[in-house]
Amino acid sequence: MPRVGATLPRALVLMLGLLAGCAAPLRTHVPAAEVAEKMGARVSGPTPAGAPITVEYHPRDATAAAQAVLAVERALPRLARWGTFDDAVTIVVHPNHAALERAANRPDHDFLRAWARYEQIELQSPRTWTLIGAPQAQVDELLLHELTHSLMYQVASDRLGWTRKRIPLWFREGMASYTAEQGYRVPSLEDLARFWGARPDADPITQADTLYRGESDIVYGAAHHAFTFLVRRYGEPSVRGILQAMGQGPDFPEAFTQAVGLPPDAFLRDFRRYVLWRGFKGGRALRPPPPRPLSPPAPR
Repeated sequence: MPRVGATLPRALVLMLGLLAGCAAPLRTHVPAAEVAEKMGARVSGPTPAGAPITVEYHPRDATAAAQAVLAVERALPRLARWGTFDDAVTIVVHPNHAALERAANRPDHDFLRAWARYEQIELQSPRTWTLIGAPQAQVDELLLHELTHSLMYQVASDRLGWTRKRIPLWFREGMASYTAEQGYRVPSLEDLARFWGARPDADPITQADTLYRGESDIVYGAAHHAFTFLVRRYGEPSVRGILQAMGQGPDFPEAFTQAVGLPPDAFLRDFRRYVLWRGFKGGRALRPPPPRPLSPPAPR
């Protein structure tokens, strides 16, 4: 039987380790003025437009936090096409995948590396993505994707209403994937055509929430291609119009109809026909629709 005195140093070490684990996280940030400048926001008065983006981390993830800050700075000019941040965003660097799943409330999502909300992004430390960590280019790409989500929510709504805008997964993920130029990561249009041909009753767009867990690749692919189709046919101004319309009150279906000129269901039927008829083959370009007559402004 070991002497009691011999166990004290080990217990003390354990206690100190637990205390260290509970220590307050460190923070670094991209100031509001820099956010505004990099996004091309106009500054009026002494207070700059925009809001700070903060990275929260523990000491062992100092390098990962530096990668995140650099990724944010690189992402901001590319995000400016959609609008500017109205509220601060905090990027929380989690030490492992299990911690990320708990923070995001997404159990059994092995493929997940980050999760975005209106004001916070949960990020698995790039230090843990592989045995040798993650290169800066991968961190840049992922955080551009996630920051697109947060920016979309902020332009479309406020802190209390963003979850009630009924923004479908295809638009949310498609906009983020399009902005981060992640088409190379997802199944091709031909893959999507074959999927629909083999499984006409399984729709990765309208049934995305059902298929997401088991067939995330085809869900992300359909989202990317549907959003790209939207931009190619109606232009990025229409996307900004959808977001701005939601910001004035309407939910996604009404805002989409107002900005694009047809309901989202009709647009998705057009997209499905385009895929199944292989409109992406034979060099046939998508022509923009004829301009719609201007409608009188709605009364306020």
